[in-house]
Amino acid sequence: MSLTDFVEPLVTLARQAGDAILEVYATDFDVQAKDDDSPLTQADMASHLIIEAGLRALTPDIPIISEESGLPSFEERSQWTRYWLIDPLDGTKEFVKRNGEFTVNIALIDNHRAILGIVHVPVMNKTYTGCEGAGSTVRIDEGQPETIAVAATSASPVRVVGSRSHRGPNLDAYLDALGDFEMLPMGSSLKFCVVAEGKADIYPRLGLTSEWDTAAAQAVVEQAGGAVVELDGQPLTYNAKEDILNPHFLVRGPADKDWLASL
Repeated sequence: MSLTDFVEPLVTLARQAGDAILEVYATDFDVQAKDDDSPLTQADMASHLIIEAGLRALTPDIPIISEESGLPSFEERSQWTRYWLIDPLDGTKEFVKRNGEFTVNIALIDNHRAILGIVHVPVMNKTYTGCEGAGSTVRIDEGQPETIAVAATSASPVRVVGSRSHRGPNLDAYLDALGDFEMLPMGSSLKFCVVAEGKADIYPRLGLTSEWDTAAAQAVVEQAGGAVVELDGQPLTYNAKEDILNPHFLVRGPADKDWLASL
């Protein structure tokens, strides 16, 4: 299969996982705490099981890392050149708050880069795709995919998208240095997607995330003409170290400003 051949099966899989999430969302679900005190629901696991089974059927020879299946040792995964990286329910805090801002994320990593990503928003029945060589799209309900692209120039005031659940002094200092801005609070990997479709200019993430939180949406942003960079300006990469935590990073749409200069 060529890379583009994966897109439609993955969209279908992400939507099936999203439907399973919505079934739980409609109930009085239980919330458990994981080892790091982050929330876990039946929806996370239902989505995980659907995606894992679908990927094993689609590509039995490509390994899988999921937030809900544990992390293989670096000794093992450092040998992989290509693998699936998934977050079955990104934004569990938003899920628990019932604000709809949660996503299903499926990414294909190749040589430390996210080359294909699917981000599905179950409540909106909206699906973003980013595929190397094919650009980025969004589709709503059963509609046809529409090409998306980052904004060509930044707005005035600058449109900054930020986390609904995580904000700290580092971000406040960045915003102070940025100048005139408008803040668009949002949960999960949706923050990347609004940059990818030109509805926001910059998403500074100056706090902790894990690689499964960002991979799928990074592919959407990059294939829409944007960039996801660490604070030294280098692209955010995957599976290059033992832990799975990301460094701080910026997601930028338009390239008409030196976004790193405000750090």
